[in-house]
Parts: sequence; C-alpha cells; structure tokens
Amino acid sequence: MRRRAQGAAIGCLVLLLVAASGCSVAAPRPVPSADAPTVGPSRSSAADTWWRAAGVTGALASGLAAPWSVVPLAGGGALLSQRDDGAVLELTAAGSVRPVGTVPGVVSGGESGLHGLALLTTGDTPMLYAYLGAVDDNRVVRMPLQGDPGSFELGEPDVVLDGIPRANTHDGGRLAFGPDGYLYVTTGDAQQRDAAQDPDALGGKILRITADGDPAPGNPWGTRVWSMGHRNVQGIAWTADGTMWASEFGQNTWDEINRIEPGTNYGWPVVEGIAGREGLADPVAQWATSEASPSGIAAVGDTVFVAGLRGERLWQLDTRAGVAVGESTAAFTGEYGRLRDVVALPDGSLWLLTSNTDGRGSPRPDDDRLLRVELVPAP
Repeated sequence: MRRRAQGAAIGCLVLLLVAASGCSVAAPRPVPSADAPTVGPSRSSAADTWWRAAGVTGALASGLAAPWSVVPLAGGGALLSQRDDGAVLELTAAGSVRPVGTVPGVVSGGESGLHGLALLTTGDTPMLYAYLGAVDDNRVVRMPLQGDPGSFELGEPDVVLDGIPRANTHDGGRLAFGPDGYLYVTTGDAQQRDAAQDPDALGGKILRITADGDPAPGNPWGTRVWSMGHRNVQGIAWTADGTMWASEFGQNTWDEINRIEPGTNYGWPVVEGIAGREGLADPVAQWATSEASPSGIAAVGDTVFVAGLRGERLWQLDTRAGVAVGESTAAFTGEYGRLRDVVALPDGSLWLLTSNTDGRGSPRPDDDRLLRVELVPAP
C-alpha cells in the first residue's frame, strides 16, 4: 500500500533518517495566485483515456548533439537544448533547424550542462527559462525570447534561482510550468545523499516557485520545496485528472515513477523502490535500473509515457485516480537507442528525443534525432 507523509514537521523529518518514524501533519494544498500564468506542461485534454505508441512516423530533426529538452511552440516547431555546448536550437514550423543562441554561463561536465527548458508566454515578451550547470552550482535563468518564429534570438539572462548543488552526476534539471501556473524544478542529490532528507537543502527535491523565483503560495513548508527524499528526478508531467508524476533514477536496483504530492517524503537515501516503510511514499511503479534510467516523461489522457536512457525504451503506464492500472508496457526497445525526453502534442502525438551522443550511447546515423510518434487508444 502506498503511504504518504504529507507536510511532515521538520523535527519528524530529521528523525526519519534515524528511525524512519511515521509522524506527519497535514500539508496545505497549493493555492494558485490570481495572477499566475495560465500555461501548462506536457499534457493532453484526452481525459479518461489510455494510449499506446503505434510507431514512429518520421524524424523532425536530426544531427543534434547531446540534446536534453524539447519545448513545442504554439505555432508549430520547437525549442531544443543541447547539454554540452549550451546551445538552444529552433525547429521551425517549416522543418529546418537553426541556432537561437548559446546560454551564457553554462559549464558542462559529466551529466551537467544545459538541461531543461520551459517557456512562459503570458507577458508582452515570451520568457525562456533554462536549468543549467554553472561553475559552482546548478541554477535557473530566464531570457527574453526575442524576434519572430523562424528568427528567434535569446536576450540577456536573469538568474531566477541559484545555489542548487552540482556534481558530475545526479543533477536533476527538468523544468515545467504546472497547471497552477507555477514553475516546478527538479533537482538531484548531487552525490550529497543526506541532502535529500534535509528540508532546508535544495538538492534531492522537487521545487515549486513563482516566475521570479520566490517560494510559490501554498508550498508545504513555506520554502521553495514541494517534495523531498529524491535521488535524481529528470521528468515531471500531469495527467488529465491533475495528478502530478515524476520519474526518478534509482541507485543499483529500482528506478521509479512517483505520484507527487506536496510535503511528501519519497525516501531516498533511506529506501530505494517499494519498501512499505511507514512515513515514506512508495513509488507507483518501479523497474530494474537496466530497463529504465528514466528521464523525461509526458502524459496523454491518463497514460504516462517515460523515456528510458539505459533501458532504451519508452515505458507506458496507465493510471486512474493517481494509481497504476495494470502492468506497464514498453515500446521501441532497442530500436532508437537512449531516449532522453518525450512530450505530448495537441494533435495527439508524441515527440521523442534520443540521446545517443551524450557519451554513454552508441550514435547511429543522423543521431541524435527528434522523432514523431503516433498514438492509438489502448486495447
């Protein structure tokens, strides 16, 4: 049975490391601001429906270098980040790929570099948010997206949030504006395992902030922290019923998909995978690390799609009311190599981003690529 510790008091969280006790108090629910932007993450309005990948119908872009994140644009096309060179690329509606600019301050190394992107379009000028590895930390910056489609350029960056721990591995890095309009930021423990259980640390967390980087209203501890006890979250998405999901890298045994609720402790490094430990939330689904290494995720209706790196497959998990329905299934196992990101499109398709040029894969002709995946209703 999945157990949740919502809004645990700080003293209880400290004790949790020692004795995994189950003390908890009710966490406040999120309260969207009346001025919160009405933008959303990768999701579809196809509620109460389950879906399956029917096949790849073509490559939208190719020859990418260690791509990490893709953000579809309303008029067609997309923005893509490249981890190692810090470049942001535009896939135009006509199908060409052009440079938008290089994010200043990116210092790549190991798994760190330019990671997630999120676009805010409610103001006069669209603002592109980026998660990046700098000299001493990971941080979130925002830049004006200047110009018109087909000729976008990046304006000067403004630091929204800094001080997120950085390391050679476990850097997190996914960004998404939630249905409530606030920015969600995933961080890794940056090899500081105990940071995940420290409510005052930014590492090993999912953060929820305003567009300016302040703690969002309704956060369970009044800080930027939304949930804790994470090892390395690289994917977040919301199903049609509003449930938030996150993918998480395990250590040696289990990778996870978690239902995310405010004030909840997901157990790392006390436990890994399903443990049934009082006061710690069990994952909704888990896979052997050889079969997943989950990065980006997307939701269409009530199906969660998970891009697997080491597992080289697209996992498909049906849900209802925040719980898994049946066993997860896999598509494209070994066909396209490592998969870094997946996003849902309004037309009911998926875009799937490969990651074979990241130093851990075996590049194939034209790698890396952005692929279009056709979906069909689940049988």
